[in-house]
Amino acid sequence: MRTLLLIMGITTLLGAADGAALFKKCTSCHGAAGEKHALNKSRIINEMSKEEIAAALKGYKAGTYGGAMKALMKGQIAAYSDEQIDTVAAFIAAKKQ
Repeated sequence: MRTLLLIMGITTLLGAADGAALFKKCTSCHGAAGEKHALNKSRIINEMSKEEIAAALKGYKAGTYGGAMKALMKGQIAAYSDEQIDTVAAFIAAKKQ
């Protein structure tokens, strides 16, 4: 049981670290804590739920979501796997104010 808890704890920490690394390229537009309207056009992402963030990012990747920033965001998120999208979405949602 201890081993399982240790493994789960390490996995959680690694996921948070991965989320931080994945989010790093987002900070120039969205702010260090996801607190900005990116280019004065987007929602404040740290006010969104993990599910809303993941759905938006997956939509950007598929080209089915977004307005004025659709093309820009598609390029930003294109290389992310669904797992990476879920990881960064959880990281951003944890920054909720």
